[in-house]
Amino acid sequence: MPIIKVNAIDSTNSYLRRLSVEKNMEDYTTIVAEYQTNGRGQMGTVWESEESKNLTFSVFKDVSAVYIEHPFYISIVTSLSILKALQSFNIPKLSVKWPNDILSANKKICGVLIENVIKQNNLYASIIGVGLNVNQTGFYNLPQASSLKAVTGQVFNLEEVLNSILFYLKSYFLELESGNLSVLKEEYETYLFRKNKPSTFKDAKGVVFSGFIKAISVSGNLQVLLEDNIIKEYDLKDISLLY
Repeated sequence: MPIIKVNAIDSTNSYLRRLSVEKNMEDYTTIVAEYQTNGRGQMGTVWESEESKNLTFSVFKDVSAVYIEHPFYISIVTSLSILKALQSFNIPKLSVKWPNDILSANKKICGVLIENVIKQNNLYASIIGVGLNVNQTGFYNLPQASSLKAVTGQVFNLEEVLNSILFYLKSYFLELESGNLSVLKEEYETYLFRKNKPSTFKDAKGVVFSGFIKAISVSGNLQVLLEDNIIKEYDLKDISLLY
């Protein structure tokens, strides 16, 4: 499992994707950056991180030998891997804000960006990008952001945290490759942020409404219980959780 460390690059996902086009990649090849000049998050957002204080890395995962009807299971596996690794460092009150933000209490400590590589109309590989706030404590104009140090008061060894995440990533991908889809989905759902709590959402048209997060569908859509006991499914681009 090659781990390639670089100083400053635009984005570990972009860098690893370019590498995967140029040559055959070994499974779990990981690019770790001291600093990203153009880190990317979900839905075109920017991921900002102080140099040398956090983990910004991307992992190449070959999924060509696995039939994955619903690619969201890659997101499930990634989220659970990060959660389990952070639990091993005693990070409290962990949850997943759908689809794959990792929270401690109600503060975001980790973001994930998964980009799938398609070859001949089949899912060939995934580039799994992770931005984890570790030892940074100041977050300018980001009131909902936090870090492992801010939560615990401890300084963490970045390499130890990375190795733990990669260990669990391998373990959970073995579960996926073994076909244990329902087990993975159920475990993911137990960590859903605000599950079964009254929550406020905004849809793509800007309409604000209330509901209860119940579960996810097999395709990864969020299932929300609305008035009159109606459960409706939402795609990522269709809904955002306000509080």
